[in-house]
Amino acid sequence: METDHRQSRKYRMRWWTLFVLSLSLVIIGLDNTILNVAIPTIQTDLDASASQLQWMVDAYVLVFAGLLLTMGSLGDRYGRKIMLQIGLAIFVGASVAAAYAGTSGQLIAARSVMGIGGAMIMPSTLSIITDVFPRRERGKAIGIWAGVAALGIGLGPLLGGWLLEHFWWGSVFLINVPIVTIALIAGFFLVPRSRDPLPPRIDVVGAGLSVAALVTLVYAIIEAPSRGWLDGLVLVSFGASLVLGTLFMLQELRSDHPMLNLSFFRNPRFSAGAGAISVSFFSMFGTIFLLTQYLQFVQGYTALQAGLRIAPFALGMMVGAANSHRMVRKFGTNRVVASGMLVLAVILVSLMFWDVGTSYWVVLITFIVMAFGMANTMAPSTDAVMGAVPLAKAGVGSAMNDTTRMVGGALGVAVIGSILNTLYSSAMASIVAPMPPEAAAAARDSVGAAVNIGEAFGGPRGEALAAAARSEFVDAMGYAFLAGAVLALVGAILVLRFMPPGHLGKQE
Repeated sequence: METDHRQSRKYRMRWWTLFVLSLSLVIIGLDNTILNVAIPTIQTDLDASASQLQWMVDAYVLVFAGLLLTMGSLGDRYGRKIMLQIGLAIFVGASVAAAYAGTSGQLIAARSVMGIGGAMIMPSTLSIITDVFPRRERGKAIGIWAGVAALGIGLGPLLGGWLLEHFWWGSVFLINVPIVTIALIAGFFLVPRSRDPLPPRIDVVGAGLSVAALVTLVYAIIEAPSRGWLDGLVLVSFGASLVLGTLFMLQELRSDHPMLNLSFFRNPRFSAGAGAISVSFFSMFGTIFLLTQYLQFVQGYTALQAGLRIAPFALGMMVGAANSHRMVRKFGTNRVVASGMLVLAVILVSLMFWDVGTSYWVVLITFIVMAFGMANTMAPSTDAVMGAVPLAKAGVGSAMNDTTRMVGGALGVAVIGSILNTLYSSAMASIVAPMPPEAAAAARDSVGAAVNIGEAFGGPRGEALAAAARSEFVDAMGYAFLAGAVLALVGAILVLRFMPPGHLGKQE
């Protein structure tokens, strides 16, 4: 009787639970983008090197991605609510430490701890949604969850720009405090407990191998753009991740208590959904990374102005994700996901026709349509992944979903960014040849440096350098996005071919 009462209350409070879980997720989305606009200020105040700046961003991603599978498994065993609450507490504590960091090393360490908290928060939110909502409502709930996640990503640059105009750089971390405080208090009352009723023994070897494999993979992805894809350390890291990943799979196949049941991948909904999520985040993170530079360095907007112009991306994601379940009911998951990826491919191709003076109306429409396409890929794909996993393993399924997001996003920034940097640097080589070696190297390295050097030179010479840098950046950007378009098109074809239109997982 008591169990029935708890189940009844869990169902009645499900939308309030979704509110708390979505609020918890906002800080993850915010933290992925808000720091980028504060980097120039942090560099000045902490006298940080280029390498230290990179690790302020990447330490979080590295730890986050490396621990996701392990934290998802621990949530299934010990309870998803307690993992969520502990993760929020760790995240807010590390945010305060980051805000008041006095050195680059302190900030990098605080960001690493924030990654631990994030790895506990994100899989917990999705696995609790899977437990609380019945099958018929889960698509809608996951659509809202995905839309809120996009809201944090889209609002990050805008909120970061506003905070930097009014406060010091530490405010971009302190903004987490009120959000997390509300989520902690509300979650204590509104989030129900759930866990695997028959948890297996902890797969210590599998957990260790998964962390090592993911950390070395993400490290290689992070280092490749700056060191070069054929650099010895990068190749060794990729090789180590491959070996460790193979050992992880062998361990899971022979273990009688695997952390990740590899049979999940035999379900085409699971594998196709995970692949579609990877492609979407590859494109989204790579696109936002380049278009933020385009708006600031090419079109001359401030960080706040650029953030304001990126914000409609979040609106398109929210609208698309919140309504994707209706499209799925009418047309089937495979057609909706494939259509979303096709829209993404077309939009990415259209970016090849942008120039230095492209109207913001074109930029605005592009952002909204692209976001709508991504939303109709990501939300149904997430629902497909979670629908293919037994409820008792929701934490691991959620962690797998989140891992594909993080690795896909990191690859998007690395690959698309590397293509742009290679093409831009090659095109600028002859233009900067007459310049002093140090200035020439800086101008070839980034469009922002070239524009600043041009302003320092002044006169026709400086204006010509800045104009050439902007033009070459836009040309290189178009070809970089073409790579993303090809990947999205191939993904759409594969999804349409292999993903079933309806649910093949358990029906509740």
